[in-house]
Amino acid sequence: MKSFVEYSSNSDFSIHNIPFGVAVFDKEFIGCATRIGDQIIDLATLYDLGFFEGIKDLDDNIFEAYTLNEFIELGKPVTNAVRLKIQELLLEGSILSKDEKTIEEAFYDVDQVKMMMPVHIPNYTDFYSSIEHATNVGKMFRDPANALLPNWKHLPVGYHGRASSIVVSGTEINRPKGQTKPADADKPVFGPSKQLDFELEMAFIVNKNTEMGESISTKDAEDAIFGMVVFNDWSARDIQSWEYVPLGPFLAKNFGSSVSPWVVTLEALEPFKTTSPNQDPEVLDYLKFEGDKNYDINLEVYLQPENGEENLISESNYKHMYWNMTQQLAHHTVNGCNVEVGDLYASGTISGSDPKSFGSMLELTWRGQNPIALSNGEERKFIDDNDTVTMKAWAEKDGVRVGFGEVAGKIIPTK
Repeated sequence: MKSFVEYSSNSDFSIHNIPFGVAVFDKEFIGCATRIGDQIIDLATLYDLGFFEGIKDLDDNIFEAYTLNEFIELGKPVTNAVRLKIQELLLEGSILSKDEKTIEEAFYDVDQVKMMMPVHIPNYTDFYSSIEHATNVGKMFRDPANALLPNWKHLPVGYHGRASSIVVSGTEINRPKGQTKPADADKPVFGPSKQLDFELEMAFIVNKNTEMGESISTKDAEDAIFGMVVFNDWSARDIQSWEYVPLGPFLAKNFGSSVSPWVVTLEALEPFKTTSPNQDPEVLDYLKFEGDKNYDINLEVYLQPENGEENLISESNYKHMYWNMTQQLAHHTVNGCNVEVGDLYASGTISGSDPKSFGSMLELTWRGQNPIALSNGEERKFIDDNDTVTMKAWAEKDGVRVGFGEVAGKIIPTK
C-alpha cells in the first residue's frame, strides 16, 4: 500500500497503522482523529462530508466526542470498517487524494494539534507479567534463590490501580510525598520520594461492557480489546518498600501514570504476532489459549536531564511477556468481575534477560548500586527533579512499520 500523503520510511504512523486519538485542532475545537506521517486528520469533518457513508451502525457523528469511548463501544465490526475506510481513502489515487477542499479542511500539520487523553478510563488494572522483572525484584527484595512467589507461574498477578491520575503524554508529574523508612532508622519519616522510578509498560483498552457474573475467555478476549498504548507507571520505590506489605502498592503508584495519545488497534498489530514463552508448569484450563498471542514490539526508554541531551537507557521488547493479554483479561474476569468500555489494563514492567533490556531504574541500577552515566557527566540512581523520561514503541517486519509515537513525562519538584 502506498499513500498520497508523504512520510518518512521510519514513521510510526504509516498507511499500515491508522491509529485513533483525540485532538484539539488549531486551538479551536476538539474531536477524534487519526494520523498518517505528520498529518493529523479530523474524523468528524470526514464524517460530515460523507466519507463514512455505508458503514453500518455508524449513524451519528460520534467523532465530535471528547473521547474515543463512544466509537470504541460500537465494536469491531464498526471500528474495523472505519479503519479500513480511512486506509482506503489515504491510498494513492483515492477519491480523497483528489479532493483538495476536504484535505484543506480536515488535514492538520502535527504542530497545529494538541493531543488529549484518548479515552475516559473508568477502571485501571496493573499486572505483573514479565518473568524477568518479577525475578529481578524477587532477588533484590526477597530470597535470590526463590525469587518468584509460589503463585506467580499459575496466574497473572495484578492489582486494581488508580484511574483518575492517568494522564496523557507531555503532562508534568509532581514528585510524590509519603512515608519512607530509611534502613538505619527505627521509625518512618515523611517527605518527598528519593527513589522515584519509571516502569516501562504497554497497556490495552477494552471496547465493551459486561455484566457482573460474566467472564471473558482467552478465545474471546481479542474481540474485547480495541487497541494498545505505551504506558509509564511512575513508581516511588522508597515509599513502596515501606507500604507494600501486606496489601501491595498504594501511594507509591497512585500519584501519576502516563499514556501515549494514539491507540494502535490490534488489527494494525496483527502482522507482528509472535509465539509466547513456554509456560511451565502447565496453566489451568481457563488460561489456556491457541495460536500466537505475544507481539514483537520494540521498546526504548530515554532519560533527559534539564538542558541536557536524551540518553537511551533501555532497549526492550513486549514479546518477553510471560502472561499475554488474553490470559490477563480471562483471569481478570473469571470470577465474574465486570468490565467497562475504556478500561485500561497495563502489562507490568517489561524486562528482558539482557541488563540493557530492564524496564525500570530499580533494575537498571540494581537498586542504586550501579548508577547510570549520562552524556553530560552526571549519574542517575533514580529520577531527579526536572528529568524527562520518554518511552517509544514500534513494530517492524518485511518493510512494514507500525508504531505508537511516544509517551513523555517530566518530573517537577514536590508541591
